[in-house]
Amino acid sequence: MTRCSDLAAGDAREGTAPPGERWFLVEHPGPWGRVAFAQSGLDPAVVTALDAWARTARGRVLLIRRPGRRSAGGPRRWFRVDSRPGHESVRTGTVTDDAGLVDALSAPGTAHPEPLYLACVHGRHDTCCAVRGRPLAAALAAVEPDRTWECSHVGGCRFAPALVLLPHGFVLGGTSPAQGVAAAAGYADGVVDPAFLRGRSTDPPAVQAAQHHARLVTGARGVDALRVVAVDAPGTGRWRVRMAGPDVEVELTERRVDPGRPLTCAATAPGWMREFDVLALRS
Repeated sequence: MTRCSDLAAGDAREGTAPPGERWFLVEHPGPWGRVAFAQSGLDPAVVTALDAWARTARGRVLLIRRPGRRSAGGPRRWFRVDSRPGHESVRTGTVTDDAGLVDALSAPGTAHPEPLYLACVHGRHDTCCAVRGRPLAAALAAVEPDRTWECSHVGGCRFAPALVLLPHGFVLGGTSPAQGVAAAAGYADGVVDPAFLRGRSTDPPAVQAAQHHARLVTGARGVDALRVVAVDAPGTGRWRVRMAGPDVEVELTERRVDPGRPLTCAATAPGWMREFDVLALRS
C-alpha cells in the first residue's frame, strides 16, 4: 500500500514546522481518539481550558506516553515548555486527576533541565505516524528512556516520522530510527543538522525556510545560531529575513503548489503545499 509519506518523499520539508511558542504535554497512556483531547476521555471542562490556554499563549497541547506502555493509573506527568528564543525552559509536575491540569497551566512546577524528545505515533489521526513513528520512539527510548515520549498529532503527517526536540521546538521529519537517534544526540550537544529539519515552531514558515538555506550555506549548526534580527515583506509572496550569528540575509518567494493528491492518508481530497524559492542569500 502506498501511503502519504511515500508519496511525499520529494516534498520540501523546510518551512513546515507547526506553529507554537509554548507546549503543554499531558501524560495520557491511552486510548487516544482521532482528535486527541476532545476524543480521549478527558474532562470536557479541562479540554476547554487547555484549548483557551493554547490560543492565548500561542501554544500547542499534546498527549504523551512512554513508548510501549499503555496501562493507566497513578499520578500523571505534565510538562510546560517555553520555546521562545532566549526563554527556552521546561517545567514539570504531576497530577492525580484531570482537574489538576488546569492548575498546571500556571503552576511553578519543577525545573526540568533535560531535553525532551517527542515522536508522533498518533495512528488514529494518520497511519503513517504509527507505522513510522513507533520504531523511532522505540529506538530513542532504547538509548534515552527518560527523555523520550510518544506524542499525539504534531502536524505534517506526510513527513512522518515527526520528531520534536524540546525546549527549542525544532521539528524534524522523515528520519530513520537511527537518524532520529543521531539527531537527538546532536541536539543534546547543542547542534542541529538541517538535513531533516522542517523548522523551529517559534518561527513563521518563511523564517523557517530562510534559516534552513542559511544553515546549508554557512554551515551553522548551533541550536541558537542564526538569530532572527528582522523580517520584511517587500512584496506579495516575497520575504527578506535578516539573521545574526553569523550575519546572513535571505530573500525568498513563497508560492502555493497543488500536488494533485491528498496530503495525508486520512484525507479524501487533494491538498496544497507552501514552498519557498531563494532569490538571494548574502552573508
